[in-house]
Amino acid sequence: MNLLETSIDVRIPSLTAIDSAIIVSRLNTRQPVPADYTRSPLPFSADRKPVTDIVSLRNIAERLEAGLDPAVSESSHDAYAAARNGVITIGNFDGVHRGHATLLREVKTLADQLGGPAVAVILDPHPASILRPEAAPQRLSWIERRAEKMESLGIDCLVVCETTWEFLRMTADQFFDSLVVERLAARAMVEGPNFFFGRDRGGDVKRLEVLCHEQNLRLRIVDASQAEGQMISSTRIRGLLNDGRVEEAADLLEGPHRIRGIVVQGDQRGRNIGFPTANLDQIDVVVPAPGVYGGVAASGGQIFDAAIHIGPNPTFEPSGSSKVEIHLLDFEGDLYGEELTVDFMFKLRDIARFDSAEILIEQLRQDVGLVRDRLTNRLSRLDLPVRPDSSD
Repeated sequence: MNLLETSIDVRIPSLTAIDSAIIVSRLNTRQPVPADYTRSPLPFSADRKPVTDIVSLRNIAERLEAGLDPAVSESSHDAYAAARNGVITIGNFDGVHRGHATLLREVKTLADQLGGPAVAVILDPHPASILRPEAAPQRLSWIERRAEKMESLGIDCLVVCETTWEFLRMTADQFFDSLVVERLAARAMVEGPNFFFGRDRGGDVKRLEVLCHEQNLRLRIVDASQAEGQMISSTRIRGLLNDGRVEEAADLLEGPHRIRGIVVQGDQRGRNIGFPTANLDQIDVVVPAPGVYGGVAASGGQIFDAAIHIGPNPTFEPSGSSKVEIHLLDFEGDLYGEELTVDFMFKLRDIARFDSAEILIEQLRQDVGLVRDRLTNRLSRLDLPVRPDSSD
């Protein structure tokens, strides 16, 4: 089953700012991809094939000005129409954590009752990155990852609205009329009690109740989910990761925290002492605190147990820079230039300085042995494919 088959950038200048950038992604149906689309291949596990392309439609505004149908193909029209007349929820959904999952399941339940699609709407980038860039939270997950998790919860369509200054200047009523009523023709909404929308967060749940009542839309407010007496939130999960508490974060995320990056050449020190590593660059989500972790890495459809080092290398460089280095167990070769995803399963220890390279090597042997034992004993790889037989 495909997670994100197409993404359509719909630009309709005659309407409000909500149309300046809106991507409609069909999560549960396959549509043929027209040859004239612009493609951006994404590497994902080969057996799941959740996202093979992110497809952007071009020149919609020009087509409208010329009096032409903005839908270049039937598949693009179908993808956009698939998000209308359903049940929607609006938020950032960073990480798609346990609290999000509760709300999204309610969207699916209500959508099934009304006979329409279950639709999630994401504002991207996070509004804080425009309003207060210095205080903007680092992402827990990228859009395609969120789509992947949403699909498993029964969401049919993901709508991604580009957050711009024009978008943020819309009042709460304008936002509701443009997105909920005009563009998506929603029949119902599901939100949490802390939902705010519109300029200066001028709309809250009480205002939403009024607007939904005026438009004869059903509205359900889902209580915030809690764990150990605290609300489950993306902020809380970021705090856990910043403390290196990856197993607690995984509990709230309903799965391990995942990062991705491009493998670049390092100083080869790990290879020289018998523990070659893939050095990750261009990581675009939260990286856990410095330490040594056990996890699972995937690239090109293959999956490997991994010992993960985050931080400096104080044995060799007391004042060195922080790095993300992945030692892939039972792997020979290199992955330079390839994308590597890494799931954090547990933390082994903190970073330490050793008195000699020999003592460090012995500690690395112990680390790798612990990673191998603990991962072998785990009953689930969650959403990861089966690792290839290392004996091949």
